[in-house]
Amino acid sequence: MMFSITVNGRKVLADKGETILSALNRNGIKIPTLCGMKEFTPTGACRLCVVEVEGRERLITACSHPVEEWMNIHTHSPRVLKARKTIIELLLARHPDECLYCVSNLNCELQKLAQELNILERRIRGRKTKIRLDQSGHSVVRELSKCILCSRCVRVCEEIVTVTALDFVNRGQKTHIGTSMDRDFNFTSCINCGQCINVCPTGALHEKQHIAEVQEYLSNKAYQKVVQYSPSVPSTIAQMLGIKPSRDPESMLNGILRKMGFDKIFLTGFGTDILVEELSDRLEKKIKNGETGSLYISACPAWVKYYEQSVNDLPGELSTLKTPQQIMGAIIKSHYAPAAGLKPQEIYSVSVTPCTAMKFEAARESMTTRGICDVDAVLTVRELAKMIKLYGIDAVETEGEQADEPASLKSSAAVIAEVSGGLAEAVMRYTSLKLSGNDPGRKPFKSLRGTSSFREAEPEIQGRKIRVAVVDGLAGFAKLKEQISSGKQYDLVEVMVCPGGCVNGGGMPAPASKEEIRNRARLAYQNEETDPVQMPSASPAIFNFYLKEVKQNAKNPAGKLLHTSFVKRDVLL
Repeated sequence: MMFSITVNGRKVLADKGETILSALNRNGIKIPTLCGMKEFTPTGACRLCVVEVEGRERLITACSHPVEEWMNIHTHSPRVLKARKTIIELLLARHPDECLYCVSNLNCELQKLAQELNILERRIRGRKTKIRLDQSGHSVVRELSKCILCSRCVRVCEEIVTVTALDFVNRGQKTHIGTSMDRDFNFTSCINCGQCINVCPTGALHEKQHIAEVQEYLSNKAYQKVVQYSPSVPSTIAQMLGIKPSRDPESMLNGILRKMGFDKIFLTGFGTDILVEELSDRLEKKIKNGETGSLYISACPAWVKYYEQSVNDLPGELSTLKTPQQIMGAIIKSHYAPAAGLKPQEIYSVSVTPCTAMKFEAARESMTTRGICDVDAVLTVRELAKMIKLYGIDAVETEGEQADEPASLKSSAAVIAEVSGGLAEAVMRYTSLKLSGNDPGRKPFKSLRGTSSFREAEPEIQGRKIRVAVVDGLAGFAKLKEQISSGKQYDLVEVMVCPGGCVNGGGMPAPASKEEIRNRARLAYQNEETDPVQMPSASPAIFNFYLKEVKQNAKNPAGKLLHTSFVKRDVLL
């Protein structure tokens, strides 16, 4: 039921049961908040969204208080502004004065609010939070001194990722965000997905940066510098740099990377095509042999770590195939290097990805060959954007270039694999193509292209129904377990930890809303529809290199090159 309330002297419509903050935002009236997140139950922890309601003695939090028909609200009265300013000043009293050196400088919500509230001097002095820099993890860095206890990371880790690696520790002035038993990240159940980074307002959590290391190697002539990048990277970089959509973002990025000093540029999407080929072969064998049990796709490194430490009761097998990044890394060091007359240690291999967990994956012992890492450094999309600005490259004036052989092409299957459900769809369509000679198209997999946390489909291949499940964010994992417990079996299961898939990875620009994530997915599907190379089998790169050079190579067998091993992990709860 709609009714009107008065806000700053004008009538606006509100819906019975909604919060004041929701009603204000829907009517275009913005008020600040640090703890609030869309589609999360409000906590009122930061108190910045306080408003003045006539007839009430105290200010009330707009995020947690429901609207009432009689309300006359003032959102920016002198009393409200004074309260908000005091709250920010209290936070700054304990905050470190190192904005110039902070990874979130100019992109910090606390900094922006201090500027908006015209805070120009320190009126309140307090004891600074003890500096504690946790760099033990391969992907996420935690700086306790910058934490403002907004609880965003706690809620995302608990409610969305469902790992619960973070929580409040201690009480009173000693309260801080910590891990189980307040240990460092490398002892915890953290799966390196980076979703906590995307919601942190101050830079208390950020990715472990490899910019300085990559910069150093780019100027070292003793190495050949090779870079690969995921399909979603070019369009995101173009958007971050303000480039018009009319330009080809992939060729533009190739030109930029060449200017930065990279000698060879490869597409991680080529590795995705190989992954689709190998997964399809395994599924085809499964169908022909009448095997039961689920095949779990291992393309998400955060999911793999979660599986290793938390999953012990699911029937079926976790595919031992490497991720596209590591497939390309292995090919670069074992096939490209000798073809170029180089030793593996003479190549410095860099990957650009939307995923922070890829940093952890690249450091796994099983991703090395004779002590040499397949991928030497991993940059997130955010890090690459910073490097482009660091090198002063004008993207508009940069001429487009092509990627290098043998990994200069990718199919549209690699593009949609960046979206949750896309890899499962690509594998199913390709398997159907090989077994029946026909690509069934997108229609049988329409249910996999949704946004719910658990989705399923039952396409038919040669008279047999193949059950496919997609877990979109680990919140949907409980539904999968429930279905399996009830007796339902699946042939293929795709799990992606980040809701929406890699287009919402921990290394991407933080999305403003779920709609932005849907737009990224929509763009991937639009590109897939216009791509002339729909399946890996139609890619000359797959035919000329993978099938001839990799599959038939006795010295570096594909089975050893493309597969890895997993270990059972014991972590603190």
